[in-house]
Amino acid sequence: MPDINRSHRRLKVTHILIVLSEYGYWAEELVGPLSAFDERGYRVTFATPTGKRAHALPPSLDEEYVDPPLGRSVTTADVAALGRAVESGNRLDNPRSLVGWIPERPYTSAPDYLRKLEEYHRSLEQADNDLQEYDALLIVGGSGPIVDLANNERVHDLILSFVRAGKPVGAECYGVACLAFARDWDDRKSLIRGKHVTGHCKEYDYKDGTGFLGTDFVMGPPPYPLEYILRDATGPEGAYHGNFGKPLSVIVDFPFITGRSTPDSFLTGQKMVEVLEEGLTRFGW
Repeated sequence: MPDINRSHRRLKVTHILIVLSEYGYWAEELVGPLSAFDERGYRVTFATPTGKRAHALPPSLDEEYVDPPLGRSVTTADVAALGRAVESGNRLDNPRSLVGWIPERPYTSAPDYLRKLEEYHRSLEQADNDLQEYDALLIVGGSGPIVDLANNERVHDLILSFVRAGKPVGAECYGVACLAFARDWDDRKSLIRGKHVTGHCKEYDYKDGTGFLGTDFVMGPPPYPLEYILRDATGPEGAYHGNFGKPLSVIVDFPFITGRSTPDSFLTGQKMVEVLEEGLTRFGW
């Protein structure tokens, strides 16, 4: 007799939720994983903090742009063309807004705080139900996440929902900061405590010229060294792996898949596929 449930699992289309910053994402860090998802026929839904369309950081679309820390271009002509195709198309139009979908915890000083806190938890349960249709979450990197994703409590609750459901969570470059700051409200420990992760290492940080879309503000180095945050957040039983000097750095420590920076984007997508389809739980250390 045929296994109906097994047949149903084969027919189900894998659905990925991709979160992008409204202050600029790095093109390769989107098109790398997206190419892997498209190749496998996955369904992809995009989300941004307030529902505005995300845009690529201009240097990430320019194969002649020289990355200051490396002293060379980090974008090939082929990848730049892929990035420009996504940027000029309509795939990123009308993303889901995290506002109105993922609730926000009220201030303790709010009138009727207890009632509002109860409503927050009811809304969070509804969001968990809504998120059941997604099989994995990816947070794309670039400088933009520093502004509107890293310390965004809605993003944190989104991550927590996927982790509670035992579903994979991928993050790249400065998007990995979201994993470090996502915490259970009661014990306040990072979700990546005891885990192995990678992320933008100190040697790759800009000394000046960290820029964002939608603002004239261009700062010097990033406001926090991601490597230091990840080293502290993983604690004594976990570890940060910068793999400086090695061409690629992607770490899988289920449910997390983390990519160090731009060149690791295609491998990040490949490993997310292997986690989803082959049950991969550990890679890279």
